[in-house]
Amino acid sequence: MFSGSIPALVTPIRNGAIDEAAFRALVDWQIESGSSALVPCGTTGESATMTIEEHDRVVRVCVEQAAGRVPVIAGCGSNDTGVALHHMQSAKAAGADAALLVPPYYNRPNQEGVLAHFRALAAGCDLPIMLYNVPARTVVDIAVETMAELARLPTVIGVKDATGNAARVSAQRLACGTDFCQLSGNDDMALGFMAMGGAGCISVTANVAPKECAAFQRACREGRWADALALQDRLYPLHAALFTDASPGPVKYALGKVRQDFPTELRLPMTPPGAASRAAVDAALERARLS
Repeated sequence: MFSGSIPALVTPIRNGAIDEAAFRALVDWQIESGSSALVPCGTTGESATMTIEEHDRVVRVCVEQAAGRVPVIAGCGSNDTGVALHHMQSAKAAGADAALLVPPYYNRPNQEGVLAHFRALAAGCDLPIMLYNVPARTVVDIAVETMAELARLPTVIGVKDATGNAARVSAQRLACGTDFCQLSGNDDMALGFMAMGGAGCISVTANVAPKECAAFQRACREGRWADALALQDRLYPLHAALFTDASPGPVKYALGKVRQDFPTELRLPMTPPGAASRAAVDAALERARLS
């Protein structure tokens, strides 16, 4: 089971190519700073603009560099069930501990289609599956009733919930059971999410503030809610600032401030954050005592 602060890792790009040395250094820094697992090739990792070969390579490098120190939840989602299955099989061969999978985006299947997609993936590969419910990006919600059906599959172990609806935590606990691992997909809502029964957060902010996000998760897990609230107040402006322009532009900009050797290049159609976003990130980093 997964818990704690789990960064959705950015992918460093230099001169159009993935910078493996910078990525390995990022993995080490995250582990040394207390992150409890790693997610390569998620949305924040710009997986949508990777080739299949690059995608598989980034997962493999992450697993190699983590070297068993923390689990790796490989982003494997695709709107093509066959491609998603390929990524799962590749991630399993690389030694990943689980796959993070969105419902098919753009295609907009109905709930039967969502069920069929995940059933096919579970039948085709026995790598544990973390569902990723992010309707703002996929336009498809995994309904609570659908999630309850999926939770009956032996390899479907939990969900990264980025619905922005805190009540879903309780609804999904009742529908899927208290052992169903619920991870927040929204840093700004993680405090309430944890109080309602969440196990951790797959975090964008942890890319920039891994020690602080890990400390926040420890405080929640230990029931030190006053400490967690203090960290929430300190980090909230950063949670917000990292989405003041199209992600991952702001988080790469922030990483370039925190780790000055980190490449901040993006792949089209993503572009660098605008002046207002950069100013918001600068102010948030100062408030969080990271600059």
